Amino acid sequence: MATVHSPEPLREPAPAMPPDPAAALPGTWTVKSPMPAVRNEVIAVAATGRIFVLGGSLRQNDYALTRNEEYDPATDTWRARAPLPSGASHMAAAALDGKIYAIGGFIGRDHKGPVDRVFEYDVAADSWRALAPLGTARGSVGAVALDGKIHAIAGRVTNETDDWHSKGVVGTHEVYDPATGAWTPAASLPTARDHLAVVAVGGVIHAIGGRYGSNDQMSDLHDVYDPATRSWRPAPPLPTARGAVAGALYQGLILVVGGEDEERTYTENEGYDLESGRWRRLAPMPGGRHGHGAAVVGRSAYVVGGALQRGGRGATDELLAYTLSEG
Repeated sequence: MATVHSPEPLREPAPAMPPDPAAALPGTWTVKSPMPAVRNEVIAVAATGRIFVLGGSLRQNDYALTRNEEYDPATDTWRARAPLPSGASHMAAAALDGKIYAIGGFIGRDHKGPVDRVFEYDVAADSWRALAPLGTARGSVGAVALDGKIHAIAGRVTNETDDWHSKGVVGTHEVYDPATGAWTPAASLPTARDHLAVVAVGGVIHAIGGRYGSNDQMSDLHDVYDPATRSWRPAPPLPTARGAVAGALYQGLILVVGGEDEERTYTENEGYDLESGRWRRLAPMPGGRHGHGAAVVGRSAYVVGGALQRGGRGATDELLAYTLSEG
């Protein structure tokens, strides 16, 4: 007798997955070779086709690292370079004519111990030398090169007796001229803040985001400095107000990536389109972070180090690359 097979019960079709909003946003992220060491509150700067990651902290035991490590995007490899003469976290850095300028920072925990130290790194010689100090000791500064000079903008001057959550944020703006070896004052940022992104393009400087004092005082301000008029003007605000960000110029966009407040770290990746004068939402980072560095080489923007959790917890050695398919 032939065996009769009962028909399989009808199955409900699988429900359609809701679209992932992040998947529709421009660009992709990839993981690259990690830094040789975990560290937070670093600064990254591109020079001679490579990325240099300077200083930083490890919350558990060291708040003023001297590390200087170089990443070569062509080979996806790292190597150690000459360490800083003295370490700091929350430094600023700018590259100009084959030199890297490391500026200010903190040598203590929780924004304590601001320093006025400035060092110049000769990439070809792999050597450092001390330069004239800042007029004001400060950390969490924004720094950028423009027209052969280095601008150090805003930051925090908190000392050992200050309440670091609410005091010490400044709009101080100083300019270093390598030809004279001296710093001179310039027009202060209209609203004092620290932990901001500073990017130069088209003969002007963009100062974006940051925080006014504590971790719940996030800024969306976007100010533009024109050295020709020695003045600041407002520009379209950052869509997501946040501090402890990193910024870089990439394919006609000023990227502002990551950040932190009292509640969380940010995955946000937003770009100011210089042609249209509008902000764009871009593919977010795979995970939130703050205290990271950002730099651009070739067709990718790189985000390195920082902390995955607020308050410096979850310090990481990760290196991520963001790439737009356009441009």
